[in-house]
Amino acid sequence: MGDLDPATVSTVLTGADVFFVLIGAILVFAMHGGFAFLEVGTVRRKNQVNALVKILVDFSISTIVYFFIGYMVAYGTTFFMSAAILSGSAPGPDGVAFAGSGLDLVKFFFLATFAAAIPAIISGGIAERAKFWPQAMATAVIVGLIYPFFEGMVWGGNYGLQDFMEANFGAQFHDFAGSVVVHAVGGWLALGAVLVLGPRLGRYKPGQSSAQGIPPSNIPWLAMGSWMLCIGWFGFNVMTAGSLEGVSGLVALNSLMAMVGGVMAALIAGRNDPGFVHNGALAGLVAVCAGSDVMHPIGSLITGGVAGALFVITFQLAQNRWKIDDVLGVWPLHGLCGAWGGIACGIFGLEALGGLGGVTLAAQFVGTVIGAGYALVLGYALYGALNATVGIRMSPEDEERGADLSIHSISAYPEEDLTSRS
Repeated sequence: MGDLDPATVSTVLTGADVFFVLIGAILVFAMHGGFAFLEVGTVRRKNQVNALVKILVDFSISTIVYFFIGYMVAYGTTFFMSAAILSGSAPGPDGVAFAGSGLDLVKFFFLATFAAAIPAIISGGIAERAKFWPQAMATAVIVGLIYPFFEGMVWGGNYGLQDFMEANFGAQFHDFAGSVVVHAVGGWLALGAVLVLGPRLGRYKPGQSSAQGIPPSNIPWLAMGSWMLCIGWFGFNVMTAGSLEGVSGLVALNSLMAMVGGVMAALIAGRNDPGFVHNGALAGLVAVCAGSDVMHPIGSLITGGVAGALFVITFQLAQNRWKIDDVLGVWPLHGLCGAWGGIACGIFGLEALGGLGGVTLAAQFVGTVIGAGYALVLGYALYGALNATVGIRMSPEDEERGADLSIHSISAYPEEDLTSRS
């Protein structure tokens, strides 16, 4: 670019950043298809249509409320101005300036896909017995207020949280791609929802110590959902850099190592169970988000391995001993593995263990506890309030019939239904 004037070079580089972040946003958007098919493959056939519709509608509601409310709560920025100002081609009032070529707009798209992951996570925990419209109402409150409030504290520097962490624990709370901000918050919100909803009909019977088995309805769909999520995760983590200048191959390699560590640990701990194996990959990726930019790849492998085993063990404990009917195991997967990832960043990100430094275990532990506690309290309060006012649980008759017919008036296999009736 030696023959180009500086203005042209700047325009080209900005355009390259727009394309870079846009590809990341598209990859994370595709992850929502992964959420959908992971749920479709796990729930019973009578609830598969509902899973697909929920994820798409939740994404749409999330985008709308994040555009009008949530992004402002997190970063203090609104979009109530002309398209010329938003695209950066004209100056804004009172010193408001948007990056050229719409870079700030595509960054909004990227962050909106993160925000929409919260209700997608919750959807898997409350599957098969939650009413449709009350959950849509919960999505609006979560993505409009609850999630962006914490997002803004960690990533936007709001309310002095990061200054407090640095002053008292030697470093800011580091969460590069959202082990805690996205995954732990989503998982602990989901736990509150699951506790309010209660278990599915027939899941626990008097006198029996373990849950009644409900096997996945379709392992291939479950596996495809896992693969879609794994592929999209490299947009989730790598493109968090926000620009070509900031991109790091270390993030990509660390994500890969954590993923395979999660697979192998879940394979062993889960005794070859395919559901555990495919969720083990996701457990590893959840855990590595926070420290993927500062860990050594070996530290990431260990982090992913611990997460894979943690998911298998806590999923079984939650279902059988603690009688928490979390259908997809989103609290163990996102809530606990996300919390582990936040803490692991403070271990394997240290220079003494091969990391890049700039983190402390104390800051990571305290920040993680704050995020998990915040989400659990508000999740339980939100779903408790909805349950007390509009009700959030389907009637026993509708639950037995299945959400597909009860809510959407069509099953995933209408031809088979017609044949069985004839």
